[in-house]
Amino acid sequence: MKHILVLLPNWIGDAAMCTPALRILAKRYPDAEITVAGRSAICALLEGLPYIKRCVDLPARPGLGAMRKLGQTLRPYARNLCVVFPHSSRAAILARLTGAHQRLGYARGNRSWLLTDTVEPHRVDGDIVPIYMAHEYEQLVLSLGCEVDNLGLELAADAGECAAVQARVGAGGPLVGVAPGAAFGPSKCWLPERYAEVINRLHHDHGARCVLLTGPGEEATRQAVLDRVEVPLLECQSTPPTLARLKAIIASLDLFMGNDSGPRHIAIAFKKPVICIMGSTSPAYTTSPWEQGEVLRIDVDCGPCQKPVCETDHRCMSGITVAHVVMAAQKHLPRI
Repeated sequence: MKHILVLLPNWIGDAAMCTPALRILAKRYPDAEITVAGRSAICALLEGLPYIKRCVDLPARPGLGAMRKLGQTLRPYARNLCVVFPHSSRAAILARLTGAHQRLGYARGNRSWLLTDTVEPHRVDGDIVPIYMAHEYEQLVLSLGCEVDNLGLELAADAGECAAVQARVGAGGPLVGVAPGAAFGPSKCWLPERYAEVINRLHHDHGARCVLLTGPGEEATRQAVLDRVEVPLLECQSTPPTLARLKAIIASLDLFMGNDSGPRHIAIAFKKPVICIMGSTSPAYTTSPWEQGEVLRIDVDCGPCQKPVCETDHRCMSGITVAHVVMAAQKHLPRI
């Protein structure tokens, strides 16, 4: 096996959770060149991992003509094997267009005819049920003879970016990253004014220095927090924000606090304690044996709904109080 192509997930968190599968794939085929292909942000997230030979940026939802061209571009990197992590038919079509001798993916969405090798999704009583996504990706490549190493999620932070972050944060009290957004939709988001109150209390009571972590499209959420914060915030993000800088910031933290979104899984990869505030989504997809910290959620009669926008009163999030989050954070703040 010399040339292996991996089609990557489309979400930041899912991409972080696919790293154990990528690592054990590289261990199974130590002489192979592993090329990964995905959206530009996903490639930026995985940049620096030693077992990835190259990253190829893919456009979002290309048409058939563009996919034919992409297939030709990817063909030299997929001669032996193409592993398809996404569940979509579009990803399976692209795998077929690469001409890979072996095309491996989950048997979902009537797409099995596009693949040469399929794995059945996890089922209970005949129904597909969610499992932790890192384990799902691992289960796919285990069919190739890979062996689980139980080392968890893994990402690399650029040394230059880490130095730039350190120059800005300096020394002082515990460094806490706060990520109040979520690309999936507002149903995943705890109230910005409550994040602001937590920041105020951690600063006054524990000397915490807080960094607000937001990405493109989260400007309104960022401003809503800033409007209610009464203490200084450290400014470490680049302009415009980049994944390279975000990784460097999270790698420097003493504690991460945020919604069930991509930055949470970046923090898990860097072995940081996480206070995750979870609302609309099922914890089955993201409950990690490698996560340190606490997941705060309450059971409600309408959840987990898996909807990006709440159709009722957002009680799954409004029921989580500032006191709940502060108490959880206090337990995991380092004693400095």
